Amino acid sequence: MNQNYSTSFTVDESPEEVFAAINNVRGWWSEEIEGKTDELGEFKHRYQDVHRCTLNITELVPAKKVVWHVTDNYFSFVKDKSEWKDTDIVFEIAKKGDQTEVRFTHVGLVPAYECYQVCSNAWGTHINGSLRGLITKGNERKISNERKSFQRCGSRPF
Repeated sequence: MNQNYSTSFTVDESPEEVFAAINNVRGWWSEEIEGKTDELGEFKHRYQDVHRCTLNITELVPAKKVVWHVTDNYFSFVKDKSEWKDTDIVFEIAKKGDQTEVRFTHVGLVPAYECYQVCSNAWGTHINGSLRGLITKGNERKISNERKSFQRCGSRPF
């Protein structure tokens, strides 16, 4: 059984529009991003002193796939501060009839992780809320900053 966190949704927009939105990381995940998110290479994410990570974009297949490899990670609220390290964050884009399916999988984010509940809830909000909203509405909606995501799932790491 696959225990990696995964979620998906479908939209009416084209695979090209979906790909562009995924790569606009500041538009759906966080404005606290350092580096380019639309070309191969490294970028960094930070949220206060609660979460920071370094990601390497390893695959960019236009209108089909985006893969980030987590090279470093820190959470202030778990014992193993590096729980995401050496995991992969995968976005797969596929045409399904007249719609486009977005499948998000955080390969290595598994229930055995202390952060699993908090992180899976946060990813669900970011992907199914903010990213979907950016794709369908075309505007940058900050409905799911990390503080709200952590609070919604009942964890209070702050």
